Amino acid sequence: MDFIRLRSLILLAICEVAALGLWFSASAVVPSLRVEYGLGPGHASLLTSSVQVGYVAGTLVSALMGLADRLDPRRFFMTAVLIAAAANGLLLLFAPTSAAVIVLRFITGACMAGIYPVGMKIATSWARDDMGLLIGALIGALTLGSAAPHLFNAVGGVDWRFTIAAASAMALLAAGMINLVRLGPNLAPAPPFDPKAALQAWRRPALRLANCGYLGHMWELYAMWAWLVVFLDASFRLVMPAAEAAWWSRLATFASMGVAGAVGCVLGGLIADRYGRTTLTMGAMAASGLCALTIGFLFGAAPWLLTALAIVWGITVVADSAQFSASIAELSPPEYVGTMLTVQTCAGFLLTLFTVHLIPPLAAAVGWQFAFAALGLGPFLGVLAMARLRARPEAARLAGGRR
Repeated sequence: MDFIRLRSLILLAICEVAALGLWFSASAVVPSLRVEYGLGPGHASLLTSSVQVGYVAGTLVSALMGLADRLDPRRFFMTAVLIAAAANGLLLLFAPTSAAVIVLRFITGACMAGIYPVGMKIATSWARDDMGLLIGALIGALTLGSAAPHLFNAVGGVDWRFTIAAASAMALLAAGMINLVRLGPNLAPAPPFDPKAALQAWRRPALRLANCGYLGHMWELYAMWAWLVVFLDASFRLVMPAAEAAWWSRLATFASMGVAGAVGCVLGGLIADRYGRTTLTMGAMAASGLCALTIGFLFGAAPWLLTALAIVWGITVVADSAQFSASIAELSPPEYVGTMLTVQTCAGFLLTLFTVHLIPPLAAAVGWQFAFAALGLGPFLGVLAMARLRARPEAARLAGGRR
């Protein structure tokens, strides 16, 4: 059983890495598209926010119909990946400035509702006393996969088509491999259809506070992920030739968002399982919020120094992500874990629609030196929500009583 558990979790993590490259495949090539097509800030924002809109739509349908709890999660995952890979591949047939691209990104986002929360549900089916580590490792894989297009972009140079094609090819691999994953013994029987089940996420005080903490985290996360490469590119161009700046900014973004983020997720899981969910989430949000407030002061500074702070931000901004999901899994009725995780991510990504579009006008109005500072508000409010959850009796169910 231990071998099957380890094998299934490793395969699941590989599938997440391979599939989640679709999420940021278009966002990663924004600098190249701006040069080749004169892509404006508004359209560039839509390349990311249309995925978020699609994800919100997909998770709403999934939550109301209870799909994450009523369908075989592996078949759900496979079908969603195949459709998303096809939509992403079709981007190569249209000009990046066309409306069709936005529609295809919407479809990709909608399919993520069958990948992200469903992958977490599969992971929780194998949890023992290591829920935080398991979901942390999975979110680490998601982070690495989301950042992979920046690596593809650096390897592919100025040809943005390479990044899009590579992301779709990797996703097809995930669609096949997910069928090799076994489901764990904690998987509850499928519940009857109940469209009101999703409302428990907000009716139950402990779940509501955990979700509010997650919203504070999401206020910051995806805006940082979407615009870090543009921020670094603009900063590096002040101190080095444009071609070098483009290459180094992509590599630095992959290091900060992907490698550092994956490390942060795993470390966050280990710390949370040992010292408590609320302890880790409050500490991580305080640290990431401080990074958001200060990184702009290094705009135009030596690239190594700015990259170092970006790596610290990359670690802390996502170290708590999995722990909000672990908290929801521990606080939810077992038969509705998939639905509760879907509702949580739906609310979080709905919020990102605002923050992803917030950064470009802020950068235009006050400069990159201060644009990211607004992201510090979310972590501050998130810390307050998790402090209130920590004081509730239900918090004793978190991390085996370690709150």
